[in-house]
This record gives sequence, structure tokens and C-alpha cells, in this order.
Amino acid sequence: MSAVEPPAEPSLLERALETLRGVLGTHWSVVIGNAREIGAGSRTGLDALVRIIPPGTRDKPAELLVEVREQVTPRYAESHLVPLSSSLREAQIPFIVLLVARWISPRTQDVLRGHGIGYLDLTGNAFLSSTDPAIRILTQGDRRAPRPVQPNSKNVTLAGPRAGRVVRFLVDFTPPYRPTDIAEAAGVSLPWVSRLLTQLEEQLLVRREGRDIVRVDWPELLRARAASYDLLRHNPYVGALAPRGIGEVLDRLRKLDLGAEERPRAAVTGHYAARVLSPLASGGQLMLYTEAGPHPPHRLAEELGLFEVDEGAEVLLLRRHDEVVFERCRVVDGIPHVAYSQLVLDGLGGPGRMPSEAVAVLEYMSENESSWREPGKPVRLPRF
Repeated sequence: MSAVEPPAEPSLLERALETLRGVLGTHWSVVIGNAREIGAGSRTGLDALVRIIPPGTRDKPAELLVEVREQVTPRYAESHLVPLSSSLREAQIPFIVLLVARWISPRTQDVLRGHGIGYLDLTGNAFLSSTDPAIRILTQGDRRAPRPVQPNSKNVTLAGPRAGRVVRFLVDFTPPYRPTDIAEAAGVSLPWVSRLLTQLEEQLLVRREGRDIVRVDWPELLRARAASYDLLRHNPYVGALAPRGIGEVLDRLRKLDLGAEERPRAAVTGHYAARVLSPLASGGQLMLYTEAGPHPPHRLAEELGLFEVDEGAEVLLLRRHDEVVFERCRVVDGIPHVAYSQLVLDGLGGPGRMPSEAVAVLEYMSENESSWREPGKPVRLPRF
């Protein structure tokens, strides 16, 4: 007696369309066909034709040419799906292009939606727009990729200090430059930098011509880096009270020999640095980066006349996660402040209203890019 085979798992397309049926409701029909039956499949290489049939029989169905991919990047969407959708419109072929994937990143969604291309993933991210019949769907699922069952050890990410150094270089310095320039300045191996740049290029965060990086979408790069960075978790801190007020602490900071502007041993970040640029920033804790190790925060607290506490701190002394936080510091009213790029990363990765303050700093940076973004090569950091 032969064993009964278990039913086959539904395909990625079938699972995604089942979600679409749930959004449309029971009176709509979603039918899978074959793109070759309309002659478009052989020309486009797409995987299926899907018809969305509205209630009743008077309205014609919406016809979707579907591409199914396990993974998709913004670069793929821009280089393959956008030209395809444009060519269909130019040829007056009345089909909507729909991308189906397990997960579609917010940046890829922006590219697709900006060109009228539909998308659907298994986490609930969906966009579909049709005028005849009238369909308008826009839902949000996961903003972060589901964790893979078996992560690929060859992948590099924007998490960790090595990525932080590369991001700071890409943001702070105006292209063109080459991977070797980044590797030398950041103290990171060239193969690792090259792998990261390849991924950033797939995300449309950098553009290359040959071996040269020629453009960096630095605001989105900062946001992407901040998604894996937590200011207070990655920079262990000592909390303190200022018995004579924050003004007294700032006066003492001005009088301390904090070192060269490029490498001070303390630098202001957070609310007090953001308020220089943003009128929205007021109050909040004074945050100061110190050197790493068990003793520097305690020594600085003593020099500044602070009283260490476990709760209700007015001042946070942050043990820096990497030397890059002291790179390209600014001196404001006699006190070192972190670079704008570091300030944005700290704000986006910080608690409370710090992310909104960081957005205001980003706006300032966008309007005054020539005043803070530098050409040339920076001082080299120690290698990892």
C-alpha cells in the first residue's frame, strides 16, 4: 500500500495572492494565468498573468504581469522593473507590473511606488493602483527583513563599528573616491569595504562609475545605519547629577584641556549639540562622549564636579563605542561637539525626542551641505 504524499506547500505567488484576496474581500476574484497567453511573457520574462475581477460582470478585470522573486533590491527594481513598466506604457500595453517577494524593503517600495509598479510581500507590504477597475491598495507590513533561518556568513551589514567608520567617511567626504581611500582612512580591510559597498550599491545608497564612488545618498545612508545603532546600548554610560547646574558643567568643560579639535577626550552629543542647529531641541540630558574603559567617565565626572547616580541623571558620560565618534569634531563656544553626521546617528539611535531633533539636524545639513562636507582624505584611524 503506497504512502499518501503530503499536500504540496503553496508557492510564494499563491501565498501572496491569498493575502491580496483577503484585502480585496470575498466579492472580488483573483485568478492566476500564464503571461505567455497574452504574448507579453515571452517579451518580458515575467512569471504569471494575474487577473483581478471586480464584483459583477460589467467591469473588465485588472490584468497584472507578475514577477516573483525570493529577494529583491532597490537597484534591481530600478534597473529591471522600472524600464519594463515604462516600455509597456510606451507600447500602450494595458498591464500593471506587480512584484511579489517574501519581503520588500521600504527603499525598494519607494522606487516601485514612484513608478506606479505594484508590489506584494508576505509580511503585508502591498501597493496596487488601477483606474479601471478602480483599485487602490497601500498597506504596511514589516519594515525590517525577517531574520533568515541560516544567515549567510559572507554578508556584511551596517551594524558594528567597522560599518560605522565607513558610513562616517561616505557621509563626511564628497565623492569621487575609491574603495582603497575608504579602507585606508577608516582602518578597515579593503575586501570588507568592497563587500559593504556592493550591498550599498544594491540599495541605491551609493553610485559607482567603474571603480569610483561618484554619489552617496548620505541622508538615507545615515538612516540605514541608525536602524542598527542604539546610542545608549552601544555606548555604556555613567549617569551623574550637576549640583551647581549644567551651566557650571559647561564652564568647566571650556577650561579643561580636552586635546586637539580632531581628537578630544570628551565631546558633546545629543540634546545640547542639536540645539545649536535646531530650535526644537531644549532641555534634556547633557551627553558627553568619553574614552572607553572603566575609568575615563569617573575621572571626567570628578573634573566636572559631577555626582554619580544610578537614576535621575542630568548628565550621561558615554564610553565611546569607537574612536570614530571623535573624528571631525566641531568646537562650539569653546567646547568640542561631535560632527554633524555623528550627531544625526546618535539622535536617530537615541531615546525620547532625540530622533525628531536628528531630523531637524538632517534638514540643516541638506540645506548647508557645502559648509560641512569636505573634499579630500581624512586622518587615518587605527586598523581593526
